[in-house]
Amino acid sequence: MYSAAAASPPPRRDFISVTLSPEEAVGAGGYNNSKAWRRRSCWRKWKQLSRLQRSVILFLFAFLAVCGVISYTSMGEPWKSLTNKSLDDQRTEPEIPGLKLANPAVLPAPQKADANLGDYAELSPQKLPKPPHVWRGPSNLQIKPPRRDVRLKTRHDTSRVVEEQVQADKEEKTEKSIISWRGAVIEPDQSTEPPSSKIKEPEKPSSVEAEDQKEPVPINERQMAVIEAFRHAWKGYKDFAWGHDELKPLSKSYSEWFGLGLTLIDALDTMWILGLKEEFEEARKWVANDLVFEKNVDVNLFESTIRILGGLLSTYHLSGDSVFLEKAKDIGNRLMPAFKTPSKIPYSDVNIGRGTAHPPRWTSDSTVAEVTSIQLEFRELSRLTGDEKFQKAVDEVMKHVHTLSGKNDGLVPMFINTNSGQFTHLGVYTLGARADSYYEYLLKQWIQGGKKENELLEDYMRAIEGVKKHLLQKSQPKELTFVGELAHGHFSAKMDHLVCFLPGTLALGAHNGLTADHMKLAEALIETCYQMYAQVETGLSPEIVHFNLHAQKGHKDVEIKPADRHNLLRPETVESLFYMYRFTGDKKYQDWGWEILQNFNKYTRVPTGGYTSINNVQNPSNPEPRDKMESFFLGETLKYMFLLFSDDIDLINLDKYVFNTEAHPLPIWVPA
Repeated sequence: MYSAAAASPPPRRDFISVTLSPEEAVGAGGYNNSKAWRRRSCWRKWKQLSRLQRSVILFLFAFLAVCGVISYTSMGEPWKSLTNKSLDDQRTEPEIPGLKLANPAVLPAPQKADANLGDYAELSPQKLPKPPHVWRGPSNLQIKPPRRDVRLKTRHDTSRVVEEQVQADKEEKTEKSIISWRGAVIEPDQSTEPPSSKIKEPEKPSSVEAEDQKEPVPINERQMAVIEAFRHAWKGYKDFAWGHDELKPLSKSYSEWFGLGLTLIDALDTMWILGLKEEFEEARKWVANDLVFEKNVDVNLFESTIRILGGLLSTYHLSGDSVFLEKAKDIGNRLMPAFKTPSKIPYSDVNIGRGTAHPPRWTSDSTVAEVTSIQLEFRELSRLTGDEKFQKAVDEVMKHVHTLSGKNDGLVPMFINTNSGQFTHLGVYTLGARADSYYEYLLKQWIQGGKKENELLEDYMRAIEGVKKHLLQKSQPKELTFVGELAHGHFSAKMDHLVCFLPGTLALGAHNGLTADHMKLAEALIETCYQMYAQVETGLSPEIVHFNLHAQKGHKDVEIKPADRHNLLRPETVESLFYMYRFTGDKKYQDWGWEILQNFNKYTRVPTGGYTSINNVQNPSNPEPRDKMESFFLGETLKYMFLLFSDDIDLINLDKYVFNTEAHPLPIWVPA
């Protein structure tokens, strides 16, 4: 135990105190926190470092400087590009909202190659004048696509950026990928992905994206007149022919062809487009509850495909109602026995109840138009169901026809034998009855499939060259360009009204990137088709006209033979007027269509409901009513009238839809 007294004393610490005055310290060079002192101190420390240390530090500084320069360069270009792109977007913003070549809405149209467009750059997509009102379809129109094929962006700007990037990538590859054929832009062959052979449950169409939910376009007076005409025609059908094929408006009765409510089905999508909700819903109930295909009845493969199958598929896409797809699958399966022939060229007639098929009683031939104008519908049915048998059957027909001899510079004869698979009645070439829609469907299949099936486009381009070489002539005295016929080397100045589909088809091809002279020819031919109305006493075209090739005093360009002077309320001229107005914006096409509608009202309208075909377009006092309203008057003629009078390019946008030959719009595909 230690005590305090016993502890040893602490060691002593000595201190020396030195005091310096401020002046002495400064004078001695001591620390004063000045800049000069700090510089001398840093330099002293730098000199104290070894040479190796100083070299390492200098190298690090140099390396950082080089990295900085590189980073600035790499970051500067994208920033500059982004700035310029933003300015370009502002400068190139279309005058009309939504006016683009391929709006990605229903089934986004594949981007087209833009190489070699110098000759037809002026053909801007769906050019239209600025409308006085908001641009969109009637408030009742809501286009609903199948969800499985739609991957839409919900933001308009995002959609545009993606679209522009895809287009830019396309253009980079253009030089290596484009094949040129007589002025046509043809992409390299990339087969469309075939549908799965496994049956799929149809997916419900998705709801319309935000970018499609825009303000409705007010209906203008001319469109209202079309709606009134439709309602008048529909009244006659509902009162006297409900559920039957065709109205006989004079006798207030009906006629049957297939016994399948042909007029009602043909008119379904027209009612939807015109916004006639009440009429549409009533017709929809009939389809759901009363349309039965289990019948011992022969139907024409072509007519039932374009009117019934096409009408059901189109209405399914527009309304999104699966009842129409189910009915389409049913009729599609029942038509398949037509393809059980030795040559795979289908028979013309099918018994949809018994599952048998046969050619006409008087021949084993089918017409070329009939067997090559069912492809759009069957291909679309395969795409929706996933069952490839429908597309396979019709594609085999086109591939076979592609290889056949007997063509004349792309022009085909009118008949083909279902046993041998060869053309018959060689040497006769026309764009009228029995051949017309072959040419139309060459182009439209190419568009439907994403512009990849080059054989179709090649056949179409060759055929148009053949038309120019063999069938085009000018009449007298007005020098109207018309399409005649060729029979064993002899030219006939005969032109069916059916040929008036051609101006619209040519314009559609030009809009999709084909040579510009197709548009010039379309403009000349639509003038001729209009004159087929204007030079006739009733202002309505006959079924067939003959053109004067030599000027004769007191004679018009158009001559009409007694057997040809009937009018069946056909749509072809109005159809082409619609395409021409949609792509050019020239108001004269609307005015011509308005004249035709007024003359239909004047000479074919039946007071108690409906419209009738007439026998004599040259007799205004007695046009001799025929007592028959064809289903295509509601399915095509009035539909094209309504679209013609609209300034809304999104009312069945032609970059999203392709019309079948019965005016039923089907979506353009997107590559999988």
